[in-house]
Amino acid sequence: MLTHTVEEGPLLNRFRVLWDEIAPIGRDARSGGYLRYALTEPELRLREWFRAQADERGMPVAEDGNGNLFAWWGDPDGREAVLTGSHFDSVPHGGGYDGPLGIVSAWLAVDELRAAGVTPDRPLVVATFVEEEGARFGVPCLGSRLLTGQIDVDRAAALRDAAGVSFAEALGARPAGADPALVGRFAAFVELHVEQGRALVEQDAPVAVASAIWPHGRWRFDFTGEGNHAGTTRMADRRDPMLTYAFTVLAANKEARLRDAHATVGRVTVEPNATNAIPSRVTGWLDARAAEPQTLTGLVEAVRAKAVERARRDGTEVALTEESATPLVAFDHGLTDRLARLLAAPVLPTGAGHDAGVLAAQVPTAMLFVRNPTGVSHSPAESATDPDCAAGVVALARVLKELTCR
Repeated sequence: MLTHTVEEGPLLNRFRVLWDEIAPIGRDARSGGYLRYALTEPELRLREWFRAQADERGMPVAEDGNGNLFAWWGDPDGREAVLTGSHFDSVPHGGGYDGPLGIVSAWLAVDELRAAGVTPDRPLVVATFVEEEGARFGVPCLGSRLLTGQIDVDRAAALRDAAGVSFAEALGARPAGADPALVGRFAAFVELHVEQGRALVEQDAPVAVASAIWPHGRWRFDFTGEGNHAGTTRMADRRDPMLTYAFTVLAANKEARLRDAHATVGRVTVEPNATNAIPSRVTGWLDARAAEPQTLTGLVEAVRAKAVERARRDGTEVALTEESATPLVAFDHGLTDRLARLLAAPVLPTGAGHDAGVLAAQVPTAMLFVRNPTGVSHSPAESATDPDCAAGVVALARVLKELTCR
């Protein structure tokens, strides 16, 4: 029964060695958070570290043409492979565990299996997916969406970051897009991730199995009005899109609370962005999530309706564009139940999106969560203890042995 942490021993030491190798990469000295945007220098360094880890273990690395890397233990052309891993990229000033913990744990799980003399009957594959957070190019899980054909290749290639660099330019080529042959070689995907809440703290357990991911998405609100002088324009004559934007943020908060859902506006741009100028345009991005699809649809529609009504009163205009949407993801019930029994671990839902949620449409998929004492994520306060992380490695190794050994 996996109810305890790993308090001492070589595994704990090996975890700290690997973790210390990547911990300084991309860390911002001011905030203590990470700036590991997809295909930028810090993330590229981590991808080289990934290749070096694969080389040390004699695992050849293959690229899929979309920025995703796959290291194979076993026949690189084999079938019924078991996939594990996560991502390196972060949100702006995010925590260090979201993503990298799953990759470090995968390497250590491979080491644990080899030390125990295990030789998998099926290939075992460690992956790193590109642009999971969507912090650079705006679409989350971009690499896994491309691999599984869940985003148009031309659209993905043309996505641009804040500096105007396209995804294709950053990648160095037009993305390859869907690869059904590669996806079809995976019999299962298990992603280990730090918990993004405090359920495991409350249950006094170091590891859990995920049951489902709430439906969620990102919507862009474009508010337009009339730019003018802050000092000479009468209040009655203004067509200020900032007012419409501010009302919409408050409306999103209210509508989400009424539905027991989540709504966040955490990103905004303003034109011309001058202290003494009434804005001509404000763009805000809504992140919305709910336990049920119909609740999410109702939430977004209610916020849109409130924004349109407020725009009429303000003399402004508003346009809503869906940038990404992920339906309710219920992980493979048979696999989830099997792993929960194997680990004697609690089963938890999550409101956060993951590459596992994208792969789940085509590959039997499960997730493991490692306890996060603070419950905070996407922030420097995100954390996990070394003993709990080691317990996560033990759990992942047991799962991978169960799935790869007939």
